[in-house]
Amino acid sequence: MSPIPIHLGQFAPALPEIFVLAMVSLILVIDAAVDDSKRYLAYVLSLATLAGAAFLTVHSFSTMPVLALNGLFIDDPLADVLKLFLYLTVAVVLVYSRDYLRVRGLYKGEFFVLALFALLGMMVMVSASHFLTLYLGLELLSLSLYAMVALQRDSSVATEAAMKYFVLGALASGMLLYGMSMVYGVTGSLALGDIAQNLEDGTDLRIPLVFGIVFIVAGLAFKLGAVPFHMWVPDVYHGAPTAMTLFIGSAPKIAAFAFVIRILGQGLESQVAEWRDMLIILAVLSMAVGNFAAIAQSNLKRMLAYSTISHMGFMLLGILAGTQNGYGSAMFYVLVYALMSLGGFGMILLLSRAGFEADQLDDFKGLNQRSPWLAFLMLLLMFSMAGVPPTVGFYAKLSVLQAVVELGYVWLAVAAVLFSLVGAFYYLRIVKLMYFDAPHDTAPIIASPDARLLMSANGLAVLALGILPQPLMAVCVHAIGASF
Repeated sequence: MSPIPIHLGQFAPALPEIFVLAMVSLILVIDAAVDDSKRYLAYVLSLATLAGAAFLTVHSFSTMPVLALNGLFIDDPLADVLKLFLYLTVAVVLVYSRDYLRVRGLYKGEFFVLALFALLGMMVMVSASHFLTLYLGLELLSLSLYAMVALQRDSSVATEAAMKYFVLGALASGMLLYGMSMVYGVTGSLALGDIAQNLEDGTDLRIPLVFGIVFIVAGLAFKLGAVPFHMWVPDVYHGAPTAMTLFIGSAPKIAAFAFVIRILGQGLESQVAEWRDMLIILAVLSMAVGNFAAIAQSNLKRMLAYSTISHMGFMLLGILAGTQNGYGSAMFYVLVYALMSLGGFGMILLLSRAGFEADQLDDFKGLNQRSPWLAFLMLLLMFSMAGVPPTVGFYAKLSVLQAVVELGYVWLAVAAVLFSLVGAFYYLRIVKLMYFDAPHDTAPIIASPDARLLMSANGLAVLALGILPQPLMAVCVHAIGASF
């Protein structure tokens, strides 16, 4: 039996993934060999890994879709742009989290290794062109997140959150697999391109196909945290250490968007009439439940968790349009949401200190008297989440609303605007607490200069992108157009 020839050129599109995997292995070995006084090596090497992966991604930037690894992997502008944003997001998470982790005894190699393994899973999801690759990336991401939530071993709340996340995540993965198997039974293929072609040619097995799409959409809705598959989001966001919540609430949302686009926008594009109605229901329920439930929260992490649910509902508005303009708007929205989420949870990390989490709404009372600059940055972030001009959140909401209006769903846009007005209440409540209430805590805010500088850039980026949103929007539209 002759050996199968291996052509090294087919691995070139996956060089960033190979580099990240090699660096994670190196960090594991180095961290096991050094003592506690040199834990900073894992942090430095993790940032170096992100910089190296970004260099490789830019160096091999593809202007046209390129299939590799026998059709399992695709390198296209959509994948490259999303990967660059993933590197940036994870880097910001690491900088924001450093002091928080050190004070709580979590500044260990395990956190950085799990974060990079999760990043690797997200990169695989973003570049997947096959059901097997999609599922492989999803499980690598999910297992890393379960472990990250439970990393604070002496916290019963974190352990409970991790168990709930794991059990519900396994259930959602099962639903996703079942849906994929039914689509495979109808089309005879697991490759997204072949599935799309076979469905365009027509099939007599309509009922199994629709059932498969229902299970796939249900699995995707869980990963996004859309209603009615949202029950894990507030408990996990609240129970996990804030550094882990920051990670879960930012980068995986970008990967989840790519996951949805790959399956629905590419593999099941011809069945848009079947999944659009389901996404409309998910979007409306998510915006309604997310915004109304957030009003009743006194914990900022839980409030932002319900806020995430409503934001995912807005993102689904762009996807359900089923057009390249809609997909571009949804991509713009999810990138903007990741930026806002980094700022919101990052502010909690900056205000936290040993024995104090700063995750209650009351902890933000009188912040303007303690630090006018941080209060101003938080005001920008809250205005952006509420969709108040001239912040970028306004333009993000406007772009997805335009996509559904062009489709003829004016009532859906009106409903989204009304729910957005409800959301404005609990965002502006934080602004009121910061500027008009007396502070409960007068302790000095201790944060490293690099974290303060990055937070300033984060908050000002929300304002700058709101004034000049066209460059980022153009990148999103081009990435979608060149990849479809």
